[in-house]
Amino acid sequence: MKVKVLSRNPDDYVRETKQDLQRVPRNYDPALHPFEVPREYTRALNATKLDRVFAKPFLASLDGHRDGVNCMAKHPHSLSTVLSGACDGEVKIWNLMKRECIRTLQAHEGFVRGICTRFCGTSFFTVGDDKTVKHWKMEGPAYGEPEEPIHTILGKTVYTGIDHHLKEPVFATCGHQVDIWNEQRTSPLCSLTWGVDSISSVKFNPIEMYLLGSCASDRNIVLYDMRQSTALKKVILDMRTNTLSWNPMEASIFTAANEDYNLYTFDMRFLDKPLMVHMDHVSAVLDVDYSPTGKEFVSASFDKSIRIFPVDKGHSREVYHTKRMQHVITVKWTMDNKYILCGSDEMNIRLWKANASEKLGVLSPREKASMLYNQKLKEKFQHHPQIKRIACHRHLPKMIYSQAKELRIMREASRRKELNRRKHSKPGSVPFMSEKKKHIVAVVK
Repeated sequence: MKVKVLSRNPDDYVRETKQDLQRVPRNYDPALHPFEVPREYTRALNATKLDRVFAKPFLASLDGHRDGVNCMAKHPHSLSTVLSGACDGEVKIWNLMKRECIRTLQAHEGFVRGICTRFCGTSFFTVGDDKTVKHWKMEGPAYGEPEEPIHTILGKTVYTGIDHHLKEPVFATCGHQVDIWNEQRTSPLCSLTWGVDSISSVKFNPIEMYLLGSCASDRNIVLYDMRQSTALKKVILDMRTNTLSWNPMEASIFTAANEDYNLYTFDMRFLDKPLMVHMDHVSAVLDVDYSPTGKEFVSASFDKSIRIFPVDKGHSREVYHTKRMQHVITVKWTMDNKYILCGSDEMNIRLWKANASEKLGVLSPREKASMLYNQKLKEKFQHHPQIKRIACHRHLPKMIYSQAKELRIMREASRRKELNRRKHSKPGSVPFMSEKKKHIVAVVK
């Protein structure tokens, strides 16, 4: 009978003298490497550090305006074409590939309040302080021809914003009220109003195209239905909302930029509390625009910075600023999800990368594989303290840093005060109020 036994040579694991190093058995199969996790951690750490080293998001500055840039619009079919309107009534059309202005026209007297392109991309609309809505061709006039609009509508009040329907020859303007217009008519199809104050911005829903959202100066966000020509519901916040942007992937989600330094992401079906409060800015938020993926949005603020927020996170993942950039009035995320454009007070339009450390141009297969591998490693170890600290750290201008510190102290003080009040009051008399519900005054249907 044969008995199988383990047989090992003592020379493989026994030391000859006490001074020798311990002999450790090793498996040379790379799939079973004993230090796999420490190795991956080091690679993730290096990838995170290199990300911060190569984070150079600023690409170009488009200068040519003679006054502050007040509004911008994207071309629906051309990635390289962008339109901008300034505070002196001038509209410029830019070619982003050449980084130059290809056409300039004097559209209005006074501010250009709003600009939007037609869904086919052959023409665009502008509104201004001179109480007019003008329809322009995207192509410039032939040599010797005067620069004139296709169509001009003279209104009774100043229009403060404009947006075009994505499939029909219909557009909406706002001012004293929200007006829905047909391109062929000089009087509005219908006028929508709820309350008496002026309306600062109006936006069509990109999915449910008959829905509109508007922001009024009496702190309201009002939703309208174009089919019934009625207002659906409104939510009243603590402070005024400057503008809103609809999520291009989820029909009922929109984000509002508020004067109280925060942004609020709402589900239009449940307006009694926002889905998320996005806090990081230290001054009024003036504009917001979604990325085409619907997973992130970019916000422009009076604090001279722009921030990129994930939709489901309360804090920004990125902040962009320069020494020369003043109050940022308008911001747009390009349709290829790669770039961000912002227009500011000091007459410049700036072009930024949406992903600060992304390498532009064609990647070789090895570069692409390495980039994807590093990305997965960073995701795997993103919650480790050292990696999290390096990935989240941003250098801020002194003004923003000190104001953020002051805001933190104020929030802590109000929290402490509420705690003390609750401690010295009758149980249940001081209710707990969540951060989400704190800023909502009422919902009216």
